[in-house]
Amino acid sequence: MYNIIVHSPLEQFEINTILALSIGWVDLSFTNSSLSTLISVIITSIIAICSVYKSKIIPTRWQSVIEMLYLFVYNIMSEQIGTKGKKYFPIIFTIFLFVLVNNILGMIPYNFTSTSHIVTTYGLSLSIFLAATIIGFRLHGWYFLSLFVPSGIPMFLAPLIVIIEVVSYLSRSISLGVRLAVNMFAGHTLLKIMATFSMQLFGLGGLLTIAGLVPLTLLFALSGLEILIAFLQAYVFTVLTSSYLGDSINLH
Repeated sequence: MYNIIVHSPLEQFEINTILALSIGWVDLSFTNSSLSTLISVIITSIIAICSVYKSKIIPTRWQSVIEMLYLFVYNIMSEQIGTKGKKYFPIIFTIFLFVLVNNILGMIPYNFTSTSHIVTTYGLSLSIFLAATIIGFRLHGWYFLSLFVPSGIPMFLAPLIVIIEVVSYLSRSISLGVRLAVNMFAGHTLLKIMATFSMQLFGLGGLLTIAGLVPLTLLFALSGLEILIAFLQAYVFTVLTSSYLGDSINLH
């Protein structure tokens, strides 16, 4: 038997300062979250550059993978927006890669998962919400407000429907980011709990060491599931982003 230091499952989400920096009351410190996001941006940029660097008619393995992701996101954009959304494809594809890379990097042991923090995901979702709103007003002017008045509704119900539609529209800026953060937070917390439980059983010795194989096996299974969820959440985030842009462009 030996003692094991048990850490809280929530410890992995703590923000730790790497380089302290502040200007007046503004805290500009470089943290583990900043580092993880910066690495994600670098990897996303490398993927984007390599996808077009020395591209060939007969694609290489790397080019084939990128083209598969390209077509995957392009089909999402086409279904949600249509042909009018082609010029917005680069930003949609970049958002997909950024979220996916962040989610996958979070699966690396001792690495920080920036998409598990609501500050990161909300900042991203708020930017998308504001961009979609600006695009809507730019394309349609004040007629964009007709989005909140569904056609065919009785006039006496119009005020109530408008309020519901406005609240629903404004909630997009929150729900898009919260959905991603909560799913990543819950998944990583569960993995940490299973890993800690397994290590505790191994530390007790005897037959309990064998019992520790059960949560360890579940840990490997859940890790595979979490990788799938990482991709799924990037997919959902991209679908909703495209849907919000589609509403602004086509006034659905």
